[in-house]
Amino acid sequence: MTDLIHITCPACQAKNRIPAAKLGARPTCGVCKALLVPEAPFELDEAQLDKHLKNDELPLLVDFWAPWCGPCRMMAPMFADAARQMSPWVRFAKLDTEQHQAVGSRFQIRGIPLIILFDKGREVARQPGAMDARSIVGWVSQHLKG
Repeated sequence: MTDLIHITCPACQAKNRIPAAKLGARPTCGVCKALLVPEAPFELDEAQLDKHLKNDELPLLVDFWAPWCGPCRMMAPMFADAARQMSPWVRFAKLDTEQHQAVGSRFQIRGIPLIILFDKGREVARQPGAMDARSIVGWVSQHLKG
């Protein structure tokens, strides 16, 4: 029997079930046909983050950032580069803490940029401060091996 995994669509938020072996074939949403594992980070709000954490069985790396934050803006292209390198095994998302301020207290965010790695809805690790793409990839790989 084929191992199926659940993935929430980053575009329409529909819950999808796909064979794990098909992750590399760029699977699309059964509802809106958007890529389920885009090679670029996608934007989330707090409700969407909750849905992804509740349903997804694929690791999710979230960049908590704000538009006024210089280091956040400097890290954005490197975060996108890391997303391209790690797709389709890890999905990358961004959450604007300025627009969604409740997230800051909920996740005890003391400074940004902050990346938090989630696996099957559980926080695996967090890393404050700007990082380059190579460091992000290495950090994620290290924390998903266990």
